[in-house]
Amino acid sequence: MAEFSLDLNEEQRDLRDWVHGFAAEVVRPAAAEWDAREETPWPIIQEAAKVGLYGFEFLATCWADPTGLSLPIASEELFWGDAGIGLSIFGTSLAVAAIYGAGTPDQLVEWVPQCFGDVDQPAVAAFCTTEPEAGSDVGSMRSRAVYDAATDEWVLNGQKAYATNGGIAGVHVVTASVEPDLGSRGQAAFVVPPGTPGLTATRKLRKLGLRASHTADVFLDDVRVPGRCLLGGKEALDERLARARTGQRASSQAAMRTFELSRPTVGAQALGVARAAYEYALDYAKERVQFGRPIIENQAVAFALADMKMEIDAARLLVWRASWMGRNNRPFTAGEGSMSKLKAGEVAISVTDRAVQLLGGAGFLRDHPVERWYRDAKIYTIFEGTSEIQRLVISRAISGMQIR
Repeated sequence: MAEFSLDLNEEQRDLRDWVHGFAAEVVRPAAAEWDAREETPWPIIQEAAKVGLYGFEFLATCWADPTGLSLPIASEELFWGDAGIGLSIFGTSLAVAAIYGAGTPDQLVEWVPQCFGDVDQPAVAAFCTTEPEAGSDVGSMRSRAVYDAATDEWVLNGQKAYATNGGIAGVHVVTASVEPDLGSRGQAAFVVPPGTPGLTATRKLRKLGLRASHTADVFLDDVRVPGRCLLGGKEALDERLARARTGQRASSQAAMRTFELSRPTVGAQALGVARAAYEYALDYAKERVQFGRPIIENQAVAFALADMKMEIDAARLLVWRASWMGRNNRPFTAGEGSMSKLKAGEVAISVTDRAVQLLGGAGFLRDHPVERWYRDAKIYTIFEGTSEIQRLVISRAISGMQIR
């Protein structure tokens, strides 16, 4: 009988300790400053590139882990340092995942290095799919892509909302509808190269949390990209559209495939935020004296901390299971990817809320980082599918019915 173990192997432990060290020594000391400035922390991105934490080689090494755990382990540790800076470093990976998941080998070679730039001048990339009228309802996407056979170019028009790194990215990966009548099955993903005319962005959007991560709306006005920028190529797209026209189910869809692969990793990010708040509250409860004794000796405080720890560990197991399943091509028959993101996101909300409460008035002040973690946590029940959408995915999977 095969041995079962939840022990991390040596490589995974080394990865965890290395990323944790970077988070503790570089990210966390700078977190409050960049949160207040609400600017992209380019010096820290560059430092991450110098040590090998920012770049395709790092992502490829994580993706090559047969257990699927390396990326969630690294994500939890980095976001334990700070979620805003963490997303500035890891936000590019969503665009890279889209290229990796849908692109040809030649497209990988051409575009992925441009997503990261180099150590001396790092770049970021953006994955643009959400729209003002089409967030979770990807079938209602209004952005259009029309093929110009005379020039072998695609012409993109539309608007994307809430794009991480939108406008400041070199490479933008944009999803658009090629055949609107086919809904989500008629969509494709395109690389918009650096400096392409017609792509513009609004100012950086001001947010509740993740303030060090750049978010903006992106506008596409007759953006022309060469035919080679269609991820997967035109022949593959034509075959997929032909199957869709005859009613055959597609194996996936451009935006949703990227989200399916990324949801457990997003859950791991939420775990990092939750764990940071729990550890801080635990230390505070041991040191804070009221009525002649540390407040952790009060059963109400101790039980709250016990629940926080239990929920974090339970969510981590769901994240690890979904990560392993995704890496080993096990189907999410019960919405396991959505389960992991849903649980971790809601745990981040509850744990950071309790941390603020346990610190009392001090928790409401910027003197303590729990208020920042409290603000950062909220996004994990919203982006890459709201908690309600995750429940919809799970309920459809377990019932086999088209629940609305």
